[in-house]
Amino acid sequence: MGRLCDTEVVLAAATPLDAAPQFPPFPGARPSAVLVALIEGEEGCEVVLTRRAQHLRHHRGEVSFPGGRMDAGEQAIDAALREAEEEIGLDRSQVEVVGGLEPVSTWVSSSFIVPVVARYRGHTTWTPNPGEVDRVFSVPLAELTRPDTYRAEWWGRPPDDVELHFFELDDETIWGATGRMLRSLIDRVVAQAS
Repeated sequence: MGRLCDTEVVLAAATPLDAAPQFPPFPGARPSAVLVALIEGEEGCEVVLTRRAQHLRHHRGEVSFPGGRMDAGEQAIDAALREAEEEIGLDRSQVEVVGGLEPVSTWVSSSFIVPVVARYRGHTTWTPNPGEVDRVFSVPLAELTRPDTYRAEWWGRPPDDVELHFFELDDETIWGATGRMLRSLIDRVVAQAS
C-alpha cells in the first residue's frame, strides 16, 4: 500500500474545519461531532472505531467513531474530544487536530455530524465506557481499501435512492454514516497519495 498507509498523507487529506458548514442543513437536525482519530499501527495508519453498546436506544451494536451531540455553544472540536474522552478514555493532551471531512446528515437520528480528523500519539489501551461502548478497536486503512473488504449498494428508488458503503471486517461490519465518512476519508487519501 505504500503511501496510502503514511499518516502524513492521510492528515494532508483533511479539510480545514472552518471550511465546513457549521449549521444543520435541515430543520430539526441536531449538531453532532465525531473524532476520526488516526494512530500509527503495525500496518501503518489505523483509524480508531467503537462498537456502540447493545442497550442504547439508537444504533445499538453499530460500529461508529467516538462522538455525539454538541452541547449548546460548543464547537465541533470540543464536542468530538469531550465525547472521545468520555467514551474511550482518550487523552486529549495527546491529540493534534488537523482538519475534518464533509459533514454528514442522517435522517434516522436527525443528526448533522461534523467529522474531526486528528492524529493521536497517546496510549492505545482504551477504557471503554460500558454505558456507551462495548468495544474499542483500530483498523488499518490498508485493510479498508482491500476489494474483499469494501462494497457499495444503492438503496431505495430513484430519484431518492442513496449509495451505502459497507466495510466487511472479519468480526464487524461498518456501514451507515460511519461508512460514508470512512469512504470519504479513503477517497481523499487515495487522491492525496497519487
